[in-house]
Amino acid sequence: MDVRFISDDGVRSCAATELTELLDRPDGLVWVDIPTWDDQAHETLTTVFGFHPLAVGDSMNRNQVPKVHRYVDHFFVVLHAPQSGAHGHVHYVELDQFIGARYLVTVHGPVNPAIDPSTAMVEVKVVLGRLESGKLRPGTAYELSFALLAALTARMRAYTAELTKDVWKLEQQVTGGHLGDPETFLDEMFRVRHGLLTVGTMAALSGEVYGRMVTIEAFGTGKGRDLLLDAVDQFQHLTVMARGQKDYLQGTIEFYQARTNTKMTVAAERLAVIAAVTLPITALSSIIGMNVIVNERTQWLSVAVIVLVMLAMSGALLVWAKRKGWF
Repeated sequence: MDVRFISDDGVRSCAATELTELLDRPDGLVWVDIPTWDDQAHETLTTVFGFHPLAVGDSMNRNQVPKVHRYVDHFFVVLHAPQSGAHGHVHYVELDQFIGARYLVTVHGPVNPAIDPSTAMVEVKVVLGRLESGKLRPGTAYELSFALLAALTARMRAYTAELTKDVWKLEQQVTGGHLGDPETFLDEMFRVRHGLLTVGTMAALSGEVYGRMVTIEAFGTGKGRDLLLDAVDQFQHLTVMARGQKDYLQGTIEFYQARTNTKMTVAAERLAVIAAVTLPITALSSIIGMNVIVNERTQWLSVAVIVLVMLAMSGALLVWAKRKGWF
């Protein structure tokens, strides 16, 4: 557990034992960051801060959707960021926040063992770097919370941008005709679409959470409301970006499938023509072959006539199929 005190003099790290004293001060902000859950984290949230047991339980366990809960003196907010996993899976990296008047408590995880635990600390590292460099000087806890949100939306934009590169590459391959193995290629397209669907859903749900916070004036009026509206706008922008690219990719997938289906249909038609041309010949030869070509003596004149009849039948079928436009 990391405890930091933010004042006009900058940001400094503090011991957990100083937390009660820091919270009693009339100045500055207290930022408590909990990278991984442990007994000390549980004790701090329940005893020092006195958070509701349900909120503590939510911060300890994984939450499937973003949410916001309003309490008497603070808000509890759950957000997610995307992280690429194996075989096209998208991991939900969770960031929980307890936002009070002079404090912010951030809780990370639980993190899937399949990904690097440091992926949960991306936003914290960004904001901490801005604090230490002096570029960020939050006067309230909600300003510090918004800085984390801005880092989270930047992460979502970067993820969407990477998927967009894949969309363009796939579209160029489809229109250029260089597809490789069809099964592998189609699987890659569906994986990219799944990533865009995930980040779009993530942004849309988070936007609804901050829309709710605007309605209940979670950060008050004035600057606090402006920051919430900015957050809603960012999530809406991300939603439109992700859905637009997903629709574009879906069009590419449909074009690829239509062209593949057309090729299969043409191939089936040609095979049907071949079968139609050879079927009468096969039937004719099986019926009279044993009567014309015998072991003791072959009737060559009859063989010649039959072969000519076969060729005539095949030619007539080919002409008829051509006129029908089957090949």
